[in-house]
Amino acid sequence: MYETCIFDLYGTLVDIRTEESGTELWEKLALFYGYYGACYQGEELHQAFLQTVQEMEAGHPKLRQDSHEAFPEIEIERVFEELYRKKGVTLPLEHAVYTGQLFRILSTEYLRLYEGTRKMLETLKKHGKKMYLLSNAQKIFTEYEMRALNIANYFDGIFISSEHGVKKPDIRFFEKLLETYGICREQAIMIGNDGICDIEGAKEAGLAALYVHSNLSPEEDAPNADYLLEEMDPEKMTEILLS
Repeated sequence: MYETCIFDLYGTLVDIRTEESGTELWEKLALFYGYYGACYQGEELHQAFLQTVQEMEAGHPKLRQDSHEAFPEIEIERVFEELYRKKGVTLPLEHAVYTGQLFRILSTEYLRLYEGTRKMLETLKKHGKKMYLLSNAQKIFTEYEMRALNIANYFDGIFISSEHGVKKPDIRFFEKLLETYGICREQAIMIGNDGICDIEGAKEAGLAALYVHSNLSPEEDAPNADYLLEEMDPEKMTEILLS
């Protein structure tokens, strides 16, 4: 029986769709920048954003770029801060955080829990499971989205890649979580929807792994997981994690 459950977030517990290339998004965000004296045209801001991200990502290995990951190896608020500076505007970092959150809201088409997810988390908590989150994501997005979905309180610890400068499947990300919370790897299992980031990473770290194929799973061969679910099924996931 597993004492510890380590969950991925997007595509495993949370269903999300974002669209970050739309013209209207960048025109609205450019208007917001203009409020504070950083005057951009929409497409100009979009290209400046992409260039700034590329500059900040330099030296970070890329695996795959899923839209919901939102550049997880950097702190995205630093990008929005730099976009103000490029127009000669200096504002507190907190303002860049708000700008980034506006970007996220404008780019999000929907955000919701998979049906049955809350019941699964409540059941696992009731049975005394320790639960942790290990997510390739941005703190300024994920922390607030978890709050909006009211699920943060289920977790004994939350690790978000943008805070640590490293992302799954890098074993350092797994090891840091294990060491920080004193997790016994022999009694822990990783649950995720990505065969490389979640499953291969977990196996390299000596963890058991449960793979669930969701609507956000990358196109790939079935991974070498201890448990495989061909579709999202929190009830079945609960059975496995309590067995």
